[in-house]
Amino acid sequence: MPFIFNPSTFEPLNPKIVISASRRTDIPAFYMPWFMDRIKSGFFEVINPYNQQSREVPATPADVHTIVFWSKNFHLFLKENCGKKLQKAGYNLFFNFTINSESPQLEPHVPPLDVRLDQLKQLCDQFGSGEVNWRFDPICFFKTRDGIIRDNLNELGLIAEKAAELGIKRCITSFLDPYPKIKKRLASLPGFSFSDPQLKTKKEIILKMEQALTAAKINLKLCCEKEVLDALPAGTSVTESSCIPNDLLAEHFGGALSLKKDTGQRIQQGCGCKVSVDIGSYHLHPCYHNCLFCYANPASR
Repeated sequence: MPFIFNPSTFEPLNPKIVISASRRTDIPAFYMPWFMDRIKSGFFEVINPYNQQSREVPATPADVHTIVFWSKNFHLFLKENCGKKLQKAGYNLFFNFTINSESPQLEPHVPPLDVRLDQLKQLCDQFGSGEVNWRFDPICFFKTRDGIIRDNLNELGLIAEKAAELGIKRCITSFLDPYPKIKKRLASLPGFSFSDPQLKTKKEIILKMEQALTAAKINLKLCCEKEVLDALPAGTSVTESSCIPNDLLAEHFGGALSLKKDTGQRIQQGCGCKVSVDIGSYHLHPCYHNCLFCYANPASR
């Protein structure tokens, strides 16, 4: 029987690491001086949020394959020319840019939409649209004092149009997860509540999004939405997402890195992220966007 090479199970010897910066806070928006200082030092001290144990993670170009930045506001990152400095030092860069509809109630401290779209253009111009994931995340349904259920999908089409013009090919989305700290946070907002649509409604929304994004030549991907993905009809172009896409990073940049799924993420719920090291901290690096739906936003703030 001939040998069949399966890249998803192949593990190179001594693979370089992927640094995730970060699922736990917005480093490009608030902590780039700290980040660049740690890069200069050659390592990050990472504290496990569950057992509080710390470890050193190497941060030299010899150890790091790619740095994946997550943000809702790349102003500081771009203003300080951090990306070009990192590239010059020998790092590959990839970006997860969350751009949702403008909503001061849901995302009170993110820049206006036109500013974020300009930042998206700058990222694409400087680093290439192929190195940018657009995340429209999460899709929210909410009820206010008037009892009317609203959503945050109103500017999806506008964002998709602008993203398509820039050559963006991937949009990652998911529905709001009602984490306990979110419910606690809402206790201080009388009359406001999030609602979780039925599976049928979620399926209809994703199919409408698929149609709109396909027309813009953008592939729609679902983050931790296995139930919704399984409910879609045969032939759908919607796929599981991988916000840390090591296979894509290997394709774009070459080199050796692990292609295994990250067992620390919600694989059973449909997370397709590959192995990485997240260097952020919920408590040492609080996020000041104060998004109402965010699991990383402490309930007390």
